[in-house]
Amino acid sequence: EVQLVESGGGLVQPGGSLRLSCATTGFRDTFSSYAMSWVRQAPGKELEWVSSINSVAGAFDTFYRDSVKGRFTISRDNAKNTLYLQMNNLKIEDTAVYYCAVDVGSRGGGTYFFVGERQYNCRGQGTQVTVSS
Repeated sequence: EVQLVESGGGLVQPGGSLRLSCATTGFRDTFSSYAMSWVRQAPGKELEWVSSINSVAGAFDTFYRDSVKGRFTISRDNAKNTLYLQMNNLKIEDTAVYYCAVDVGSRGGGTYFFVGERQYNCRGQGTQVTVSS
């Protein structure tokens, strides 16, 4: 069974920085074989896609929603099976619970859920990021 455990959230002032981590276990194939994503959910709102990083087959290309481009950086350490999100110049509107998410196909995932047009079947418990003065 795939397990994702996020950490690194907290309370930060506008303009501050945080680094989120997502420790992963249980993949049937190597961690580098999976595209990984960060999604977030603000109070009273739906899940929102934030960023993705491709698998090795996709050359580990990275993608960001417009509102975080230039401020957030997604990365992965395949030797440690860990996903990261470096968040700089944080804004109040970045306040949300942040989840790492993945589509593992039929191997160890759960029920599919959608974030926009993207589908996943595994996510962690989330880590709270609060940006406030």
